[in-house]
Amino acid sequence: MSSYYLDIETTGLNPKENKIITIQYQQLDMNTGEPIGKLIILKEWESSEKEILNKFISDSKILDENPFRFVPIGFNLGFEHNFLKARTSINGLPEIDILSKPFIDLRAIAILMNKGQFKGSSLDGMTGKKSNGSKLPLLYETKKYGEIIDYIEDETKEFLKFNVWLYKEMPELYNKFKEEML
Repeated sequence: MSSYYLDIETTGLNPKENKIITIQYQQLDMNTGEPIGKLIILKEWESSEKEILNKFISDSKILDENPFRFVPIGFNLGFEHNFLKARTSINGLPEIDILSKPFIDLRAIAILMNKGQFKGSSLDGMTGKKSNGSKLPLLYETKKYGEIIDYIEDETKEFLKFNVWLYKEMPELYNKFKEEML
């Protein structure tokens, strides 16, 4: 099994009208959640949306017959799913359907850690992430690509800290559960 941090940035919230401007992913150690290798950021402004989608499909092997070849780990993967599925179809590429194969979405854990409350359970609400992505469409429109990369790097750093912490703490929580409940 190969697990990968997966995230995208877009020009808005509607996958039929807005496009994907970055796809970022990084292989993670299956036992620790630590990153392996470097963060890959595919940038639409250097080519096109179709080209970054095609490169992602080709390089990540996300469409491989083995569903464990690329297991996405992310935060609110439904967003990535909706965009990747719609935008590959719009661009005439093989459809990416990340929720029909194995995946791990940390948003559900964040909601439980936030006493079941959705409000405040975003990545920026739960970690030291500096901001949400609401400013990205304007940054893209004004060609402030360096600020987009800074945002991505901050988001990735905070996601990875949260992920690694969960990998470390969840087995102990499970042991506590077994002691108390089984």
